[in-house]
Amino acid sequence: MTRPPRPTPLYSFIALLSWPVLRFAFRYRADGEEHLPASRGYVLSAGHDSNLDPWALGLAIWPQRFLRFMAKSELFWFPLSTILSGLGAFKVNRGRADRAAIETAVRLAREGNVIAMFPEGTRRKKGIRKRYEAQAHTGAARIALEADVPLVPAGIRGTGGLRRLERWRVRYGPPVELDDLRDQEIGEAAREATTRLMVAIHALEDSL
Repeated sequence: MTRPPRPTPLYSFIALLSWPVLRFAFRYRADGEEHLPASRGYVLSAGHDSNLDPWALGLAIWPQRFLRFMAKSELFWFPLSTILSGLGAFKVNRGRADRAAIETAVRLAREGNVIAMFPEGTRRKKGIRKRYEAQAHTGAARIALEADVPLVPAGIRGTGGLRRLERWRVRYGPPVELDDLRDQEIGEAAREATTRLMVAIHALEDSL
């Protein structure tokens, strides 16, 4: 069996520096790691409250694994592009369906990477105007279905309370059932899988 990709040196360097801060200042805790596939790629999905969510989601699986995630194409200018790539990011063109980004994510998942996705696409609380605008999209489910990899839900709490030093909690859940959807038309299957995914994510959040 092929060994899953390991973190880049930059990713490990940042994780090593941030671990004591998150562990003690923010009392970072994660549980449910037994639900995470150890030797294959998968899509890991959660709700999105803060720009720090990817770090909370990925720190518990380091140093064995690391997250690959989409970042808007506007950020990919030198030298920031080098840093982002070292941290696991790959480009997506926001505001339209970016088939190239989906294909990249599918390829990476098949190669054994962990793909981090936030189905709502935007943070839930980004000022009063955006409080109710976050809606789930089917990208995470579509990637898992096309790559034939597990779709794993997670709940995150505390990342939005940086100034208050809120406790960071992450809980990983069992993979969403997809076997009965794999013979369906991809759009229909992705919509049903997304519904199941969001139910699981909300349940995990409520349990924290």
